[in-house]
Amino acid sequence: MKFPSIFRVNRPAKFNITPRHYDPVKEEIQERTSRIKRELEEQGIINPEGNGREGNLPSYGSSIRGAFTKGSPIKRKPSNIFESAGLMRLLILLILIGGFGGYIYIGPDILYYFLYLGGGIALLVGLFRLKSIGK
Repeated sequence: MKFPSIFRVNRPAKFNITPRHYDPVKEEIQERTSRIKRELEEQGIINPEGNGREGNLPSYGSSIRGAFTKGSPIKRKPSNIFESAGLMRLLILLILIGGFGGYIYIGPDILYYFLYLGGGIALLVGLFRLKSIGK
């Protein structure tokens, strides 16, 4: 709520300018587009009404709507159980907790146990991949 005053309070001056810009490339493109449209209208390929959709010309617009979400790894369901981000985070967490707890209870020997366990898992994965390639 503003109280009446006998003093004039200065307000910041508003700066509003409308730029005048000449773009020769844009002018040339518009000129060529209008010339080509006139030629196509004379040939009867497009209708002169210009209701937004040309007569017999196919639509060359891109279907960009939803193009980024279709290929998004967040939206699609993982086809393999090991592609799931939640499962990978759980495995990493279990390895870290197991390594930390094992180091406290067993000592540095737990690192060798994890090394042997990781090597065995890698050999099993390699064996199953070779078995699936052989089919």
